[in-house]
Amino acid sequence: MSPTTRTAAPDAAATATADGSATAAPHSASVPAKAPPQAPTETTRPEAALPKPQSATAPAALRRRVAHRLPRLLLGAVTRSVAVVALLLLWEVAPRLGLADRTFLPPFSEVADAWWGLAADGQLADNARASLVRSFSGFGIAVALAVPLGLLIGWYRPVADLLGPLLEVFRNTAALALLPVFVLLLGIGETSKISIVVYACTWPILLNTISAVRGVDPTLLKLARSMDLPAHRLFQKVILPASVPTMFTGIRLAGAVSILVLVAAEMIGAKAGLGYLINASQYNFAIPQMYAGIITISAIGVAFNQLLVAVERRLSSWRVPTGG
Repeated sequence: MSPTTRTAAPDAAATATADGSATAAPHSASVPAKAPPQAPTETTRPEAALPKPQSATAPAALRRRVAHRLPRLLLGAVTRSVAVVALLLLWEVAPRLGLADRTFLPPFSEVADAWWGLAADGQLADNARASLVRSFSGFGIAVALAVPLGLLIGWYRPVADLLGPLLEVFRNTAALALLPVFVLLLGIGETSKISIVVYACTWPILLNTISAVRGVDPTLLKLARSMDLPAHRLFQKVILPASVPTMFTGIRLAGAVSILVLVAAEMIGAKAGLGYLINASQYNFAIPQMYAGIITISAIGVAFNQLLVAVERRLSSWRVPTGG
């Protein structure tokens, strides 16, 4: 072997052919081949996989909820208004067909025209404002006095034994029977009218509050006492919440009484108010105006009662609803 002949390295080995010639193996075996360039791939953004924020889906959920409840609400509104619409139709038709004397019971359309006329010239607003101020003032004073007194009488037996006979005497005395006494003692001005409203509203609130406190479930009281609650915490956490439904029954009754008693008082002696409007319309034989005043009183009573119902639901929202 020639001295210059070298042993082929593994990366440059010679391969023999059939005729004795040698060919060199390609050097590419020792050099790693470059990978073909890949097309750039678009990476997925992380935010694309995240769920949509709740604010984006809230309007759709709200629309579905409204669409689901709307037919039921419309059906309830129609059901509640059927009787009222039927009464108004009967009121309109009966005088026109001669079923009632048109002089004393004009059609409802004439009463509506009279109501609009009173509203347009400001008489209705002035008289309604005077009645509402008196009624709400007396009602508010009655609530402020009767609720604490009822809680006190219902919770503390000695106070109930002391005031019980006096309450029995006055609770059976009608407010309108004492109206002349209020007029004689307090005059014919605003003080006597507000005072008669306070007197009339006090008894429904007071009696229902006393009944509410005494009707609290004894099991709740035993459980609260077993937790070593102090007296004021027991009263705050157990007695007051459990008394709200029955208490508001009396408050709603007082709300109706405040308007009815005031109208009667205004009919006897007043220069403004819905009672005065009704009485003056009767004397002047303006029968449509008289019925317009009566309708206004009814509307105020319904609106006031609905307001009290909303307040009651707000204060007693802890109760489990009994109906679906």
